[in-house]
Amino acid sequence: MSTAMNFSSKSFQPRPPDKGSFPLDHFGECTAFKERFMKCLKEKGFDNSKCRMQSKEYLECRMDHQLMTKEPLEKLGFKDLKDSSPKQANGNTKL
Repeated sequence: MSTAMNFSSKSFQPRPPDKGSFPLDHFGECTAFKERFMKCLKEKGFDNSKCRMQSKEYLECRMDHQLMTKEPLEKLGFKDLKDSSPKQANGNTKL
């Protein structure tokens, strides 16, 4: 037997993702940042403390493209990294 589910009901209200969820980057807007971060991790023996700048840039890209909630960098563990200007994928600073 199957159970019928009525998804067209008016009572269903979509809601934003829970805090901590990480939506996929379907359009690849932050792929270059992710690749630089992953390359750094591989080169540094997966010691993420040595790739903090790349991690920060990746998270800034995700926040800039609404792929995650905007948070102060201090709250994400980057209090000691003063330069908060995001860089483009080719390494140049944004204008």
